[in-house]
Amino acid sequence: MALSRGLRCCQRVFSWIPVLIITCVVLWSYYAYVFELCLFTLTNTLEKVAYLLIFHVCFVMFSWTYWKSIFTPPASPCKKFQLSYSDKQRYEMEERPDAQKQILVEIAKKLPIFSRAQSGAIRFCDRCQVLKPDRCHHCSVCETCVLKMDHHCPWVNNCVGFSNYKFFLLFLSYSMLYCVFIAATVFQYFLKFWVGDLPNGPAKFHVLFLMFVALMFFVSLMFLFGYHCWLVAKNRSTLEAFSAPVFVNGPDRSGFNVGTRRNLQQVFGEDRRLWFVPVFTSQGNGHYFPLKNRTSESHNPLLANEDMWEESDDGSEEGSLAEDQDPSVTIEMEE
Repeated sequence: MALSRGLRCCQRVFSWIPVLIITCVVLWSYYAYVFELCLFTLTNTLEKVAYLLIFHVCFVMFSWTYWKSIFTPPASPCKKFQLSYSDKQRYEMEERPDAQKQILVEIAKKLPIFSRAQSGAIRFCDRCQVLKPDRCHHCSVCETCVLKMDHHCPWVNNCVGFSNYKFFLLFLSYSMLYCVFIAATVFQYFLKFWVGDLPNGPAKFHVLFLMFVALMFFVSLMFLFGYHCWLVAKNRSTLEAFSAPVFVNGPDRSGFNVGTRRNLQQVFGEDRRLWFVPVFTSQGNGHYFPLKNRTSESHNPLLANEDMWEESDDGSEEGSLAEDQDPSVTIEMEE
């Protein structure tokens, strides 16, 4: 037991190494650009002030989005999707598998669950003891079920999902902007150092490597950002791009695709003035999403009144969507 705890502790410590690497590279780039380039190399005061002003705007937005991507906790299913104490007792005391499945079916009737396991059964997480909402998956690293899980990113040491997907996209975009600005403004001084027009000194090393590092990160980020832009336009997560979500009528990669404009609004919200600001504006609460074939409000839980899903003081449950459930489905226990 102690050994297992020690291994987990080591794993948590080592999981911060990628974040530490990124942080060190960014801090070095700050020093190299602000001090070695702007303060020690540039002679034109106007150019120096303009470079420093724009650079710090990019740096602040990059740091802000990176912080939000790292420290925004992944959202987990609410209590409505968990087995209540009485249901859990009834489920554990029941020895017949068919009866256990029926207990879970009764619970699922009250929830807006439209996706299924590969076998066609309702998805149930045996570790978290929850019925999985649509687009929810269990992360073995975070050891919890994550709403609209996209992937677990080691570079932010966090699960990218419903709660921080917008922040992750903004982090990629501002990272690219940061690299592009550095490369564009450093380029002429890179050439001057390269051909010997500027004297050798500590600044030469920093300026040359700034150019190489900025271009290297930009190329890698460009492909990743482009891929996620395509995913947002199609309303797919990384997991759904590799394994199509399954519905009552079978697998459908475009099951959640409700049009490019509405797909963007699901992630960034309706107020376009806040699209590029790292504040949470995504629609819904991550437990249910509009379906391609269910666009009316009566069959669209995301646009319905969310108050009916709030926990009441006495723990009672309201807002059953039993009419959207297929009572003939079964439950599959998933790891």
